[in-house]
Amino acid sequence: MLAHDDARTAMKRSEIIYGVHAVRAMLERHADRILNVRLAQQRDDSRAHELLELAQLRGRPVQRVAMGTLRHELGDVAHQGVAAEITPLLDGVQDPHNLGACLRTADACGALAVIVPRDRAAQLTPAVRKVAAGAAETTPVVAVTNLVRTLKLLKEAGLWIVGADAAATAPARAVDLRGPLVLVLGAEGTGLRHLTRQNCDFLVSLPQRGAVESLNVSVAAAMLLYEALRQRESS
Repeated sequence: MLAHDDARTAMKRSEIIYGVHAVRAMLERHADRILNVRLAQQRDDSRAHELLELAQLRGRPVQRVAMGTLRHELGDVAHQGVAAEITPLLDGVQDPHNLGACLRTADACGALAVIVPRDRAAQLTPAVRKVAAGAAETTPVVAVTNLVRTLKLLKEAGLWIVGADAAATAPARAVDLRGPLVLVLGAEGTGLRHLTRQNCDFLVSLPQRGAVESLNVSVAAAMLLYEALRQRESS
């Protein structure tokens, strides 16, 4: 869905889903929200086979990786040799009401997660949870240390990075938003940071006919998410 600036080895955190139980539950309940299941090569037990069968049944791609790769990407967490890819991000959004509104739309459109910078951005506070109206419990919010590196890792995982920029010449409707995707939106007033913009595969604009220079970030997020949803449902 959305994006912010700042990342570390947060790709798999930017995925948020890891561990046998979490991945199986997502495959069972929201398989359409999983882009890719990553399973350690060393796992050849009954639970691993169950996940493989379930992923195949749901039509979700599975990639076998080394246990060390997962450890490097996820950090020191109990991943059990299992992780699942994500999509969304947010670049420097500081207003908790905007973050809460973004979460509600992300949930409504089936986004797998919302990624925000650990510093200089709104975090998951009671105010955000209230505005999100339950979406904070269904859509993970991932705080990353370095967004630029996160975007690079997500690119390596096969996701396209699409940034919202009022100055972009390509309208969102003219860009293919149907594949594995990260939508990146900037902070209120300042927009995307320079390095974030440089790491986007595409920059898109939203139609504006009035006098204001830019849209509220939660409004822009909603417009982009629903454009992506519209394209997917019409294809």
